[in-house]
Amino acid sequence: MTPGARLKAVLDILDKIDHSRIPMDGTVGDYMRFRRYIGSKDRAEIVERLYNMVRAKARLNWWMDHLSAPDTNRARAILWMMLGENMDGPRLEKMFNGGKYDPEELNDDELKLIRAATGHTMNHPDMPEAIRVECPPQHEDALRALWGADFAAEMEAMLTSAPLDLRVNLLATDRDAVRASLAKDGVEVDDAPLCPWTLRARNKAFLSKTKAYTKGHVEIQDEGSQLIAYLCDAKPGAQVLDYCAGAGGKTLALINAMQVERRPKGRIVAMDLEEARLERARPRFRRAHASDIIEIRPLSDERHRKWLRRQKETFDVVLTDVPCSGTGTWRRNPDTRWRAFGPSLDALVQTQAEILDKVAGAVKPGGRLVYATCSILPRENEDQIEAFLARHPDFEIWPIAEALPDMGSKLAAKPGAPFMRLSPRRHNTDGFFAAILRRKTA
Repeated sequence: MTPGARLKAVLDILDKIDHSRIPMDGTVGDYMRFRRYIGSKDRAEIVERLYNMVRAKARLNWWMDHLSAPDTNRARAILWMMLGENMDGPRLEKMFNGGKYDPEELNDDELKLIRAATGHTMNHPDMPEAIRVECPPQHEDALRALWGADFAAEMEAMLTSAPLDLRVNLLATDRDAVRASLAKDGVEVDDAPLCPWTLRARNKAFLSKTKAYTKGHVEIQDEGSQLIAYLCDAKPGAQVLDYCAGAGGKTLALINAMQVERRPKGRIVAMDLEEARLERARPRFRRAHASDIIEIRPLSDERHRKWLRRQKETFDVVLTDVPCSGTGTWRRNPDTRWRAFGPSLDALVQTQAEILDKVAGAVKPGGRLVYATCSILPRENEDQIEAFLARHPDFEIWPIAEALPDMGSKLAAKPGAPFMRLSPRRHNTDGFFAAILRRKTA
């Protein structure tokens, strides 16, 4: 594809995103699925420019107002390529050339915009701090209170692209063997800094044709997500409930801690409201050689809801990776900063509390209830735990520095804090929160 054709694809997808009712990644996937002629390198460049533009949405809108630019995606693209990619006017005119597969020629307003933007960079001295760090107005007060003097630095770290992390399947192999196998297929990885079964790719990597991936020795999963399973500290032989199992990523990570000499020991019950997602997890479990110890019980079935109510003090570990705002994944899903595609925050907070109440009775005395979100908002995290403990005095906080002496202090929100709080700035993971709650013994 020519540079102009790639830009035309970006503009087409931006227009579709504006009218789509699904998140951006789904819209991009649908667009690419029906255009197989777009090669892998062209796809990568198109997607990179798209995501960078959406990560700069607030700043681009500020520049549009500042320069009285027309409210079009073409104008946004012009500003991004000039201010974000340091492209000059003559090169832009070559891309907007009116060719068969290229964008239409620049009009007078767009040529005027190019002249006005020349010599500027993305961040302007008059730009408010919240705009510069792309902070949605409805979350600014909460995030300033959370991060204090680190507010700008934490928010700016969420404007970067996320690394490619891999979960090694310890039922089949180990990190050293996977690292060597990937190197033979041209993928260079290093041990991730925190989770003992995680690898991190050094550069962009295409895994689909590597031996390690096709044999089920690795799957893609953010290190922070894997650390939530690590916090559960599920032992071989344990009884584990993964209540919001989804497509099974954390379920498989839990099994890494429950294997002995590459054999899974114990029992995991995977539950989720969406039966279709659980069914899609079945092939993953088989591929990972883990299906023998996993039971799938969809919450859409009344029989399984009744079954759960009968599980009094049954489980050593209950993991609740609850539905949340997803604010911790802004690096990967930049459109969700500005558009909510699911329930409101109020509805999510209520659902989270209901889930905790439903599963609390299934935890054994001395067992742990792990509450996790991919949210950075205290209302979904610390505030939710405080409210739960007020309703359930038979539980107590188990500080992560005590629960995980080897690593807990690295994961704490701040020195001495009892909860795990990960962020792109401090850990180069998505923004995750987790609390370990222990049921008191008699």
